[in-house]
Amino acid sequence: MNQSDLARNSYLLSGSLSKKGYLRWFHSFSAQQPETGERRVFFIEYMVLNPSLGQEQPILGQLPIHKKRGIRPSYLLVKAGAFGGDGGSAGKQLHAFYPITSLKIALDPFILKIGENFYSEQRISGYVSVSHDQARRRSFMCDEGDMDWDLEVHKSISCHTGRIANPFYCAINALETFWHAEGAKAAYRGQVTLDGVPYKVTEEESFGYADKHWGRGFNKPWLQLASCRLTSERTGRLLKHSALAIDGCCPRFLCFRLKKRLLVQLTYEGEDFSFLLTQTRHRSKWKVKQTRKRMSWQVVARNKDALIKLSVSSLREDLLEMNYEDPLGHKTEFPLLEGGNGSGKLLLYRRTKEGKELIDTLTLENVLCAYGTD
Repeated sequence: MNQSDLARNSYLLSGSLSKKGYLRWFHSFSAQQPETGERRVFFIEYMVLNPSLGQEQPILGQLPIHKKRGIRPSYLLVKAGAFGGDGGSAGKQLHAFYPITSLKIALDPFILKIGENFYSEQRISGYVSVSHDQARRRSFMCDEGDMDWDLEVHKSISCHTGRIANPFYCAINALETFWHAEGAKAAYRGQVTLDGVPYKVTEEESFGYADKHWGRGFNKPWLQLASCRLTSERTGRLLKHSALAIDGCCPRFLCFRLKKRLLVQLTYEGEDFSFLLTQTRHRSKWKVKQTRKRMSWQVVARNKDALIKLSVSSLREDLLEMNYEDPLGHKTEFPLLEGGNGSGKLLLYRRTKEGKELIDTLTLENVLCAYGTD
């Protein structure tokens, strides 16, 4: 449902998750290079991994000596970069690691500082620089380059998962990963500089997204779709108070994994439509297809009041293979592909006693797409 929850979007790593858990705040937005007109979709992420195991230096799980001794990673990570896009620009991800001791947090209002990097609900700023020698190290899991940013953030639509991420379910680790999208529709304003090239970010054309994941491991499959650039075919206009957010989840009961699920929220001009899909062998409610040139996602979701049919695709060259390591120190062995230039169509129906009534057909652009599975 569309409900802001700043408490759920704050720092929530405690108990067993402080020794075997992660938390990541993610931001994505579009920006334009003033001189050339090139548009790119950027991402910025603040991550905490196994904080109770922290020392005076970041513990990188991919270091050969740590892998040999079974030492779990513990650090703060600021991850930033750009997806592939206009003019064949290649994607890039940059990593800056900090020790847990450098973390500073204020809770009311929530403010997080990692070195010179700053995070709050209304503003994010920071800097990442990776040298050629650092990029060559497997433990850094990233590219060479530098990026800095200073952005105001305004979040107008939220995706609240309700009781599925309440304190009780979090305490018993009922999900492999929990999700909250405080900024399913977010507007950014400011400037980003990537490898010395400045980009301007405006509220009207940033088409931003901000969410948070936390838990004991990564979902398999890792499936995510989101967009707030929705145009109505009925009116021909860009919808001002609308957004789509989809995220996969892997429920548990005690030590047993249950059937995979998909959480779907569509806000259509202020009206909310929420769906919970369960995948079965006999009836597929979502499909992901891959070819050498393109990836596509199809989702059919229904509840007692509404039905949506969604089709999204993205060029493979626009997708960046993202690198992470989980709380156990395992690098994602499956390719996690993510991009911000997907496009598609969504048909929204109202279910009635007589059948179904088409409310609108929506064109989606700047779709955030992510998929990874073993």
